[in-house]
Amino acid sequence: MPGRALAAAALMLTLAACAGGGFGRQYEYDAQLYLNADGSADLVINASIPALIALHGLPLDPAPRARIDRDEVRAMVGEPLLDITRVSRVWRRDGRQFMQIRAAIEDVRNLGRTKLFGWSEVTLDDTDAGQREFRQRIGPPAGSVPPAGFGWDGSELTAFKLHLPSRIHAHNVRDIDTSETGSVERGNILTWEQRLSDRLAGTPVDMHVAMEQGSILYRTLWVFAVSFGAALGLLAFIIWRIVRRGHQRNQAGIPRA
Repeated sequence: MPGRALAAAALMLTLAACAGGGFGRQYEYDAQLYLNADGSADLVINASIPALIALHGLPLDPAPRARIDRDEVRAMVGEPLLDITRVSRVWRRDGRQFMQIRAAIEDVRNLGRTKLFGWSEVTLDDTDAGQREFRQRIGPPAGSVPPAGFGWDGSELTAFKLHLPSRIHAHNVRDIDTSETGSVERGNILTWEQRLSDRLAGTPVDMHVAMEQGSILYRTLWVFAVSFGAALGLLAFIIWRIVRRGHQRNQAGIPRA
């Protein structure tokens, strides 16, 4: 899939941090979507086992010391449209077990047709203004009765994060506490946060981004290639001038210094 190798390289540091509890804000559940320029996407879920039960309806044991079989989890979420690339070992935080699920999809617009991301409605369209618009609406969770007694105190957060391939022109991210316009992280990363209680209640999350149609990465590589080629050309010219000057001196019988 085009862009998969490049996206995988970009994922490494982020995923390593998340698997160990992460840096910055900690989430009970976070879903990250790495959109490629061709419309394919890589997806990462980091979540507690109780959150996976409550939000996705996965038939897992929420007990703090329960044995989680990764092959069974892979079988629960795998399907033809969604390529499950990794199910991690569990780690513990706040008395709960967490795990990471990584997946890939050929066309992000099919996300809502999968079992794991069936709560999503996704559109990706090019506009007459030369931009690309991404919209995703997160609907009610697929779980039934949320598990109780696992340390949730109402302060837990969930997050939906977009890693976009292009320069962002507009978005509707709002700060969860102030409702002011949120910021773009490291150029092209956006995060929509929601309290876990609101996510369990089915409060929708509407995500909208307008971006350039091209890829920042490919443009950067092209600029680097052009600059590198120009540098090589200049070096070759300098060497040619030195060799030519030496040849002219030999022809004129001028002794070297």
